[in-house]
Amino acid sequence: MAAVAGAVLIEAALMAAAHAHAPYSRFAVGAALLLEDGTIVTGTNIENASYGLSLCAEAVALATANTAGRLADVVAIGVVGGSIGPGGTIAGEAPVRPCGRCRQMLVEAAQMGGRDIMVHCASADGAAVERHMLSALLPHAFGPDDLLA
Repeated sequence: MAAVAGAVLIEAALMAAAHAHAPYSRFAVGAALLLEDGTIVTGTNIENASYGLSLCAEAVALATANTAGRLADVVAIGVVGGSIGPGGTIAGEAPVRPCGRCRQMLVEAAQMGGRDIMVHCASADGAAVERHMLSALLPHAFGPDDLLA
């Protein structure tokens, strides 16, 4: 079941990556969140000429879930990325993992929901897939629970 959910999330993330706005890095990333009720929410990276204003795909997907009041409902995420080639094709053989900032944002959702989140990381060609629990990607994370002490 988890592998099926992971495959669906990876496919949804790849479809989202096709809409990346990445004219500077030429590296497209897509993310797909699985919510408790089976809903999938996607996001893609959006770069800006002022590099610091760029948004990661995971952050866009999390903000979209939050806008719907569903941030605590995140169960899993799929992340895919690769270089943008001719005709907008996305290529890459290595799995893409969330950056540190996005891992921290995922921790917020995980702690709000009272669960560890499964993170499916895939290459653009789909040949390389890794599965990690969020707690393994960001051990000893700081989050909302730490502010309650």
